Amino acid sequence: MSTATDIAIVGPGAIGTTVAAALHAAGRSALLCGRTPREQLTLQDGDRRVVVPGPVQTDPKRIDRTVGLVFLAVKATQTDTASEWLAALCRPETVVCVLQNGVEQIEAVAAHAPRARIIPAVVWFPAQAQADGSVRLRGDARLSLPDTPASRVVAEALAGSQCAVEITADFLSVAWRKLLQNAVAGLMALTHRRAGMFARPDIAELSLAYLQECLAVARAEGARLGDETPQEILAKFQASPADLSSSILTDREAGRPLEWNIRNGVVSRRARAHGIPTPISDIVVTLLAAASDGPG
Repeated sequence: MSTATDIAIVGPGAIGTTVAAALHAAGRSALLCGRTPREQLTLQDGDRRVVVPGPVQTDPKRIDRTVGLVFLAVKATQTDTASEWLAALCRPETVVCVLQNGVEQIEAVAAHAPRARIIPAVVWFPAQAQADGSVRLRGDARLSLPDTPASRVVAEALAGSQCAVEITADFLSVAWRKLLQNAVAGLMALTHRRAGMFARPDIAELSLAYLQECLAVARAEGARLGDETPQEILAKFQASPADLSSSILTDREAGRPLEWNIRNGVVSRRARAHGIPTPISDIVVTLLAAASDGPG
């Protein structure tokens, strides 16, 4: 996979730009597809600056050929709007690697790419869009994928690049662990505070109680996560730079719709199916939904 027609990235935001930069630095190119026309993408990784040549295509009707691999990097709230891109880019057996939060990527994308092989991914790197349109990467880039033949197409495309690919037999547990991390980050959107807030003893106590609820649901879903998981996730936030943001906080600050349903709502939904009480989760979900969708 070495030409722009072999790989496409739909949604060249923070995550999409990071993957595009990893491919470019490894000598591979990708067709860039998004809503905003741009001549290039820029990733700042510490002292290293990677410029990915464009342009970013903005009209799916102008795509005249399919590709073998699509990285779908739009927010979950934008999946429906990406359907035209998927229809234009996918052929039978095209691999669509879904770089979105949550544990329901396959269900969310399947209707929009019925001919494709859809691979969910867990994204482990903090990438933040900057005011000038560039993206700042604040950690090593790494993806976790399920152990399937289609995942190996993704691993091959990113082999030797800045973005590591981990293929795991227990993807369910990995995905739910990341969901717990994303769920508790929802508190950042509610408080309009960055990672430094987790140093507060009261926030730490609330976070642990919320994570315990989420852990019970994850286990009921089949995830193998130990009792230490909530404390480990909290400790990771507490060890982060105090100004580290999260994508849901960034969306809240920008007045965009929040991914509350796939990051937080899923916990309450799956809990009800298992008969598990989640009083903290239910309050968090209600407040995030109102913050996202209004009215008021």
